[in-house]
Amino acid sequence: MTKIAWVFPGQGAQSVGMGQELYHTFPEAAKVFEVGDRILGRWFSKLVFEGPDKELVLTKNAQPALLAVGVACAQVALGNGLSPDMVAGLSLGEYTALVVAGSISLEDALAVTHKRGLYMQEACPEGKGGMAAILGLACAEVEAICYEAESKGIVCGASYNCPGQVVVSGDRGAVTSAMRLAKDKGAKCVPLAVSAPFHSPLMEPAAARLKKDLDHIKIRAPSVPVYTNVDGDRLESPEDIRDRLVKQVTHPVLWQVDVQSMIRDGAGLFVEMGPGKGLTGFLRRISPEIPGITFLTPADLNSIIDLSKEASVR
Repeated sequence: MTKIAWVFPGQGAQSVGMGQELYHTFPEAAKVFEVGDRILGRWFSKLVFEGPDKELVLTKNAQPALLAVGVACAQVALGNGLSPDMVAGLSLGEYTALVVAGSISLEDALAVTHKRGLYMQEACPEGKGGMAAILGLACAEVEAICYEAESKGIVCGASYNCPGQVVVSGDRGAVTSAMRLAKDKGAKCVPLAVSAPFHSPLMEPAAARLKKDLDHIKIRAPSVPVYTNVDGDRLESPEDIRDRLVKQVTHPVLWQVDVQSMIRDGAGLFVEMGPGKGLTGFLRRISPEIPGITFLTPADLNSIIDLSKEASVR
């Protein structure tokens, strides 16, 4: 039997209005946003549905917003008889996966991701750091470029998304140098509009603050396998989960490894729960023979149900 993986996007996928159709159509989705308003304030769902975009994109807001939308998608799917065999999420999306797997309560996850976003914003002075996507080079080539650019400061691989796409992060001058070196090798480079150099050693202050919060929330063993960004392994225990969530802030996101691990363990259908189609695009580059589909609106539901039924009998 083919296994079904539910995957959840990270920061950058957010858009004003995401999840609003689910909110108005399904009580289980509405309940998620009601919890968000109770935990974070009545501004929360209004910001997600109405914006403004300049506020939604702030890391402290985008992270809990994406989590709420991903959980809402999952709750609707569960309410319609679907369930995952395994879950994973890109960076912030790993928290969404852990909520869906029953490891962290929605209430705790909303509060922690709001703080996580704030800590990451405050970890590095504005304008000091930067991030860029490097397209068209192998991982080893990007790592060699980062090594060469380190004369300008800290720069490292921050997210290994799929073959030919690596995001680098670090001091702005070093990132700029890495982009120049990559272009000399024929790569396309895209600076990212982010507020801090995520998944780099410059995030150490954020990791230290986050650890204190994670130490004070209840974490349970997951009910379905959860694959972690830090090393692509399955998270088994509350101790493992705390450890990896802290490391995740300063370590690169190994998304390609995550996907390959899930395929190795039998995943034959990937459902991207939430806004955007980024993870589905990465899947096409990682393993084009494996189908992927996105779920964000009520119109998507029938397709998800049909594909999931087909996968269950393969």
